[in-house]
Amino acid sequence: MPSGFLLGIATAVSWGSADFLARFATRSVGSVRALLGMQFWGAIFATIVLFFARDWGHLFDGSGWQPWAWGILAGSINTFAMLALYRAFEIGKLSLVGPVSASYPALTVILALLSGERLSAYRALGIVAAVLGVIFVAAGEKSSAPLALTNESGDANSHAQKSSGVPGLGWAIAAAFSFAILFWLLGLRMIPRAGALATVWLIRVSGALITFTVLLASKIPLPAKNKRTGAQLCTMGCLDTAAFALSNLGMRIEQVTVISVLGSLYGAVTVALAAIFLKERIAPLQWTGIAAIFLGVALMNA
Repeated sequence: MPSGFLLGIATAVSWGSADFLARFATRSVGSVRALLGMQFWGAIFATIVLFFARDWGHLFDGSGWQPWAWGILAGSINTFAMLALYRAFEIGKLSLVGPVSASYPALTVILALLSGERLSAYRALGIVAAVLGVIFVAAGEKSSAPLALTNESGDANSHAQKSSGVPGLGWAIAAAFSFAILFWLLGLRMIPRAGALATVWLIRVSGALITFTVLLASKIPLPAKNKRTGAQLCTMGCLDTAAFALSNLGMRIEQVTVISVLGSLYGAVTVALAAIFLKERIAPLQWTGIAAIFLGVALMNA
């Protein structure tokens, strides 16, 4: 079986790739509809994986309602976090809001340490370096520069232009806090009570139902058929769900703090993809942050 370290790195790559695609999908159909599409395909993917893996955890072994309750709670928290993240992608700059949302391990580490986890000196230094790297990547963006956003039809996003501060930053911070609480609960409460893969399935199914309810309550129409956006949402659902599965499996064999920090490196993956494909500039401080992240990864694996 792959080590928890490798599972954490694979988690970051999967999440970073999914979030890169989310930038296009959210600006095409909006954050709520993009989230619903991602969760719908993710639920199908998770169901197929569980069908072949036959790893339903404690859902049908007579454990009662508690595994289901924990899974639905995880789905609710994740839905809010993802909605905030997708909203940040919709109105903000990918190379800024991505790393900010990935700063959640700072709070997750505190919660895990308060819950009794202990770290070696090398791992503690690695976590500090990685978290500082994420902060540098976010801080390297010149927030004073005006940002004019356009959707796929070329229309300006007037709301983002008129808003004060950095567009999407508040939503990215909300996502980071929500992810921090989610991963702390996943490692210490939810996975032991429901199972690693079963928790992913519950997160996706309950999240899809919650998002669909929000969409109906908000009277947001379903998007018109668009093959390119549909392919993006399907790929996002598979990648995001695979990342959750890899992260949860990693938490069964590795410390929650280590897996949370490794998974949060998706922000660096997102920045790299934005620089390569969208030609978004990477500032010198962001390069320093990326170097700190790689140093942290090396120390955590020492």
